[in-house]
This record gives sequence, structure tokens and C-alpha cells, in this order.
Amino acid sequence: MGKGGRDAGAVGGEAEKTLPKFTLEEIQKHRTPQDAWMVHHNKVYDVSNYMDHPGGLVIFSHAGDDMTDVFAAFHPPSAFNFMDKFLIGVVDSKGSSPQLQKDASQASFEKAYRNLRVQLKKAGMFKASSLFYTYKVLSTLALCLVSWGLVLGSDHFGVHLVGALFLALFWQQCGWLAHDFLHHQVFQNRAHGDLAGIMIGNVWQGFSVAWWKNKHNTHHSVPNLYESQPDAADGDPDIDTMPLLAWSLRMAKNADNALSRWFVSHQAFCYFPILGLARLSWLEGSFSFVFSNPLAWKTKNLDVAKQLVTNPLLEQAGLLVHYAWVFALCACTGSLVRALAFFFVATCTSGLLLAIVFGLGHNGMALYEANARPDFWKLQVTTTRNITGSPFVHWFCGGLQFQVEHHLFPSLPRHNLPRAHEIVTAFCKEQGVKYHEADLLTGTKEILSCLSEVTTEFLDEFPAM
Repeated sequence: MGKGGRDAGAVGGEAEKTLPKFTLEEIQKHRTPQDAWMVHHNKVYDVSNYMDHPGGLVIFSHAGDDMTDVFAAFHPPSAFNFMDKFLIGVVDSKGSSPQLQKDASQASFEKAYRNLRVQLKKAGMFKASSLFYTYKVLSTLALCLVSWGLVLGSDHFGVHLVGALFLALFWQQCGWLAHDFLHHQVFQNRAHGDLAGIMIGNVWQGFSVAWWKNKHNTHHSVPNLYESQPDAADGDPDIDTMPLLAWSLRMAKNADNALSRWFVSHQAFCYFPILGLARLSWLEGSFSFVFSNPLAWKTKNLDVAKQLVTNPLLEQAGLLVHYAWVFALCACTGSLVRALAFFFVATCTSGLLLAIVFGLGHNGMALYEANARPDFWKLQVTTTRNITGSPFVHWFCGGLQFQVEHHLFPSLPRHNLPRAHEIVTAFCKEQGVKYHEADLLTGTKEILSCLSEVTTEFLDEFPAM
């Protein structure tokens, strides 16, 4: 709980007029998990050291800033009932510097996109189709059964490798499916979504739910943002790809050893091989996170993050079951060499298939300083790339082809994203907000071009490299 919370019963009406006033400059000084103030509809809340937040460290991503719209994106209406105990004051807009105050056009724009969210809710677009998600679960599970069938039904290793590719597709599609459940697109009861996430994420895919939520929710809140200071939690963990990849010269300057400088100097050529190893890194990160190995889990907020594993025994059991069935499947290939080859083909292919889509969502798009971010809508839209293409591309991307719409409305069910896409593109055009989409090939070229440009800037500034 925050340091300065008040009793819920004392808040509201005339009582609010007696609350202390804080300027925006004062609020911006409180940016760390240990000292976190934030604004919601011009009220100031102190959530310092609040470790019971079910969404993870994302709560600290807007410390020192306005959380109004990101709060609405992640929370059901019932969450408002828990806020009053953190209330410590109101914003003193008159005492704040003119540079930090919103002008009339910005206030009008924010009102317009908040109304758009209300309209989508009234249209029933946040209601999930049980038929759609039953189909997605069964069709995804079928990929795993095909893999088992190919391994058990033949002694030919070539057939086994085809089975490995089906297993890779199964893991990739599990990523999208767990993503939907854990964003609470399917069940109104969030505990049910988390349990489904443990089955699909931990047992089927081998990724920890708590590990993923802690990382992914923060990414959603602050996409493509550099953290404001070393002890803050307001930066996007998904752009923290050094010492291997740099998305800007600012990041490239952190290449502080020969190996890192070599990767940055050749990063456009290393991009796909690195993606191929991504699943191995995610498996290691999940296992280390759940089984409490701080030497392997590299995060400055490890102690904080550990407290956010709400189902530790289920998470641990889920990962153990995952490795048991994967070991059994690999053992059925007939020899140690075949088993290792099967595992690495499936794992590296899956990592590549997942990371290609992840990368297209944000890599090569705008980057911002956390303490100089635009409003919620512009941040999400300008840092995000949609993917166009055939029905196969849409299946392959698992809903993330509509990455812009998903970032604006994370709990919107996947099957309603195409309709939301039409509404959002029209709104952006009307408001003059940049909106970007590209096909798979063009988007990939944009990413490689960004990496090449950063390399050129890096080598120009540090020619000795």
C-alpha cells in the first residue's frame, strides 16, 4: 500500500476540496517503485511499495505521470473501488508550469478517444465468443497431437523433423492463445483466465505466467520508452536488447565490450539468428523466475517481482509437467542425437516464429524518453506497426497483426479486432494521428533498415570499432 493513503469513506464530495494540492513538477519527482505517485483524472495517488498489485510491476510504469488511460486499458470497473485508499491529494494545475499543462486541443483529443472506448463497450465489443475460443484451443492442441503422431507413427527421422516443425507451430500458437487469456479477453473472472494461462503457458508452452505478465504488462503500458532514471520502472523491457541489438544510437553507446560492439556492428545480419535463440532465453528466464534463481534471473527488481507470483506451486508444477512431456516426446525419436536435434529444431523454429511477429509489432518504430512521453493514444499508435496480409498471415500472427488496436484495447477479444481496426483507423485519420501498417516483408525490411542505420551511426561516431 502507498505511504499516504486515506480511508475510502473519507473521499468524495466536499472532502476532496480539503485534500492537499500538488503541482505536476512535484508529482514528477516520485518515479521509483519505492516512491511512486501518479495521477488519475487529476487526483494524486501514492502507491509506493505496493507489492500486491496482481498485474505485476506495471503499476510503477507510470510513477510520476498520468495513469488515467492506461488504468482504463488494463482494469475492469470494479478496480476503481480499490483506489481511494491510495488517494493523497489533487493536481494543482494553476501552480504547475505552463509547459506541463494541457492545452484545449489536447484535452479535447483525450476526451474524444476516451469516448471512443465507451462506444466500443456499449457496442458489446469486449464480450468474447466462447465458440471462437473453443475452436482456437482445440485447433492449437491439434498441432501438438499431429507432432506426437508423426513421431510415434514412423521411425524415419525426416518424419520426426516434420513433427518438430508442428511442435514449433504449436508453441507459437500457444503464445497467442495464452496471450488472449492472460489479457482477460476470454473470461470476465480474471482468476479463470490466469488458470487457463498456466495450463497453456506453463504446461503446454513452458513459459511462466507470472514472468510473462510482469514483463509484458509493463511493455504494454510503456511501449518503446527508455526508463527515466536507473532506479525507475518506467521503461519498456522489450527494447532492452543490449548487448546484442541496439534500436538507436543512444542504446548502441552502451556497447561497452568487444563482443557487444561486434554484435551492434553486424546486428542486421545477426537479427534472425538471435531470434532463433529467443525461445531458449525465454525458457531459461521462466524457469529461473519460478524456481527463484537470482543468479540466472537478471532484473534489478527481482525481490519485488518474486512477490507477484500468485500461484507459485501451480507455476512450478506446470513447468515440471511441461518438461516431462517434452522429454518423453524427444525420447521417442530413438536416440540421444535425434532427441537433441528434435528439441533444438522445434525450440529454435518456435522462437523464430514468435519473435518475427513480436519484432514487427514495435521494432524500428518511434522511441521516447519515459519522462517526455506523448499521451496514451499517441504513444501506443506511433510506437506500433500493424501487419497486413492474407488469412494465413492473420492466423500466423494470432491477432497481433492488429497490434495497434490491441495496444489501445488490450482486453478486446481477438475476433473483434478487425472491426475495431476500421474504427481506429478512421479516428486516427480524423484526428491527424500517424498510423502505420505494412505487410510481413515490408515490415521486416523496415526493421533491418533501422538496425543498419543505427550501425552506420554507431560506426561513424566510433570509427575505431
